[in-house]
Amino acid sequence: MSEEVKLHGTWPSVFSYRVIWALKLKGIGYDFVEEDLSDKSALLLHYNPIHTKIPVLVHAGKPICESMIIIEYIEEMWPHTPNLLPTDPYDRSISRFWVKFAEDKGLAVWRMFRTTGKELEMAITESLEMLHIVEEHGLGEKKYFNGEKIGMVDIAFGSILYWLGVNEGVLGVRLFESHKFPRLHKWFQFFLEEPLIKENLPDRDKMIVFFKRRHETLQASA
Repeated sequence: MSEEVKLHGTWPSVFSYRVIWALKLKGIGYDFVEEDLSDKSALLLHYNPIHTKIPVLVHAGKPICESMIIIEYIEEMWPHTPNLLPTDPYDRSISRFWVKFAEDKGLAVWRMFRTTGKELEMAITESLEMLHIVEEHGLGEKKYFNGEKIGMVDIAFGSILYWLGVNEGVLGVRLFESHKFPRLHKWFQFFLEEPLIKENLPDRDKMIVFFKRRHETLQASA
């Protein structure tokens, strides 16, 4: 059976970019399959029949779904350095805690795009609470969550903050301010300047235009 790696995703999806970053950091070659979510391919429906969502990594013909589960698979399948999870069991458990926190609390950031009025205010409040918790308890004095190298937690929060920046552009608000979140702001700048991340970022301005149209459509149909 072929050992080829394919990633089904879409260009504006930060969830797809989570997997792209992990593959690039690990030095794993892959083919990217651009999906049209308004007309999902038969392959996507076949590989992810439960949720019919991207991203889906297909390795040796076998599909793996959900971005952070995919990254754990990448780490276990290709355990060479750089390690995306710490090798120490306790440190690994801490990383998994913060990934779970990012997945749970980051939902507020995703909700911002789809809500208005009081629901939007609640999503903004919850997003700011998440940022304050990570600022106070997450990084400490480390460059990255794992230390000196980007890991799974950085990928999780990096995608959330990148999407938050797009939301700020779509909604015309400013939430992630350096004077309020100095540790996180410094960390995010390191993250964005990491060569393999910097070379593989979605076009922010293009994303803002794309999602502003989507947001206006959602508002008109509400």
